[in-house]
Formats: sequence, C-alpha cells, structure tokens
Amino acid sequence: MSVLSAGNLAKSFGPTQALLGAEFEIDRGEVVAVMGPSGSGKSTLLHCLAGIINPDAGTVTYAGADLYALPDERRTFLRRTEFGFVFQFGQLVPELTCLENVALPLRLGGMRRKKAEAAAVEAMSRLDVAELGGNRSGEVSGGQGQRVAVARALVTRPKVIFADEPTGALDSLAGERVMKALVSAAKELDTAVVLVTHEPRVAGFADREVVVRDGKTSGSMVSA
Repeated sequence: MSVLSAGNLAKSFGPTQALLGAEFEIDRGEVVAVMGPSGSGKSTLLHCLAGIINPDAGTVTYAGADLYALPDERRTFLRRTEFGFVFQFGQLVPELTCLENVALPLRLGGMRRKKAEAAAVEAMSRLDVAELGGNRSGEVSGGQGQRVAVARALVTRPKVIFADEPTGALDSLAGERVMKALVSAAKELDTAVVLVTHEPRVAGFADREVVVRDGKTSGSMVSA
C-alpha cells in the first residue's frame, strides 16, 4: 500500500490551470522524481501532496486517510512531524546555529532542548555536517547549508520528505553530494522522497520518474 497517493488532482490559479487530472503515488523508502518544464505544475503538485495548497478537485491520501478531510490543525501537525521539507535555498533561520536549526522542528513539538539537540547531532552526523553545529548559516557553504537543511528535514524521522529543487542553487559537485546524502539517509530511515527537479542528473538519483506537463502526469506511476 502506498504511503501517499493522489488521484485526479485539479488546481487553478485564476485563469491558469496548474493541475488537470494529475495522478501520483509513492511507497515507503522510495524516491520519485517529479519532472517537467517550468510552469508545468510540478511544484503545485508537491504543495497539494504536502497539504499546503488545497486542490480544487481530486483526492490526496496519506497513510490511508483523506488528507483534505483532516482539519487544518492536523495537517499542520503532520507537516511538522511526519512530513519533512527541503527547499532550493535551504531556508535556514540565520539567527540560529546549524545545530539549533536542525533541532528546531523537535523544539517546536515540545521536546526538551537537550534531547532535541542530541537527535539533531545524530541527524547531522548522518549527513556529515555534525562539525558545523556551532556555525550559523552565513558561515557555511551552500552545499553544507543544504545538507544541514536535509538533516533538519530528517530529524523527526518523517514518513515523507518533499524536496523542491534541492540542488537548484548549487554547483554540480555540491548538488551530487547533497543528493547522495539525502537518498542514503532516506533509504536508511525508510522515508519516501518526493523530489521536484528539472535536472536529469538529479532525477537520476530517483527510483523512478513522473513527468508533469500541462497539468497532467505521465511516466512510471506504480512502483516496480
């Protein structure tokens, strides 16, 4: 059974049809690359799958439940605990150290600082950035900062990570290192990864690809 799936998703922004009957599914521990040209609807698909944007029609099912039948508070809770997010520019909090950034989701959930920071060190070690714990985001390279962002996404041991162009601001070598670390850590934790990218070399890290074009999906929709 898929951990996350969507059927017949439709979403418009004014006169612009971003999604038109999109389909998607992903299993635990699987990495699926969502590809397509700019403006094709791939980021909108990710936001609908993550419960951030309400679709106009269609369904999103997470762990057997209709995601959009849940109250907003429950969806917010899921995004903080069972979903992880990695964005193109990392979006680390500049006033916090890297360690504090990684521990932040746990602290927001009410975990005590000592326990949260111990879990953060473990997550950062998995991404080979534990030595950066005392640095702020402006004191690390782009690739290092992005691996810190991946550690933050993984620290709650989420069921699904949503990665939106996670290497888009990096050179090829730094991007490859981030992707290797993300995929390795996700496989170790049996976490599904929804990877939005327009770069074939990044999509090459995925188990399969789904292409979004004109709001519709095509490609390998079911895991092998």
